[in-house]
Amino acid sequence: MVGLLMLNANRLSMYVKENLGLMVMLNQDARDAEVKMIEKSLQSSPLVKSAVYVDKERAAEKLKEELGEDFVEFLGYNPLLSSIEVKVYADYATPEGLEMVEGIIKGFPEVKEVRYQKDIVNLIHENVSKISLVLLGFTILMALVALSLINNTVRLMVYSKRFLIRTMQLVGATNAFIRKPFVWQSVLQGLVGALIANLLLAGVIYISAQELEGVIGFDSIETVFVLFVLVFATGILLTLVSTIWAVNRYLNVRTADLYV
Repeated sequence: MVGLLMLNANRLSMYVKENLGLMVMLNQDARDAEVKMIEKSLQSSPLVKSAVYVDKERAAEKLKEELGEDFVEFLGYNPLLSSIEVKVYADYATPEGLEMVEGIIKGFPEVKEVRYQKDIVNLIHENVSKISLVLLGFTILMALVALSLINNTVRLMVYSKRFLIRTMQLVGATNAFIRKPFVWQSVLQGLVGALIANLLLAGVIYISAQELEGVIGFDSIETVFVLFVLVFATGILLTLVSTIWAVNRYLNVRTADLYV
């Protein structure tokens, strides 16, 4: 669940960052050929996700829809400038990254100015960092809780068989031979636990995708597959480490301490 929460938070963060657009305002006398060259140059940049040219007529239509009235008819002319709407990749949607993109765009002589909301960019960047730290702390806390629960359960299981371990030692069994059945049992328990967890997680993912738009669903099959694999790996690893640690403890304990 924590993994799913982190993946969705990361997806939401990327969505917000990649929709932080820059509005590139062009000079009145910029020719179509020059504008097309700028648009293609921006589209081919590794920093830019998309660059869409909006001529002054289309800009007027969009503003007319937003205002609900024809301001061009009222003014008698169209005061808007042609522009290019630029969206960058999430990695560059930071105050520093957008300043770098702004500097590159201003290098074109046909560009009059570049507009974007710096305050909102700074706010989003700060909040994303804070949320990431909170999620990281929550993840560590949940991992410690899971490790503690699994470790204590495994220790109780091994504790109940401590005399069997000592009997096997007395008849000459090696430590590796004694440890082997416990290890295989822990792997099986980890697999069964992870399978149940993944089935429950699949149900949560399916219901969430049906009820909430934009969350990770089975359309993001690669992401979900990685999450399921991590659950299996974590389940096996936690039980395996706990079992080996608990068995080794009773392999090296004195006989008198077995009764404590």
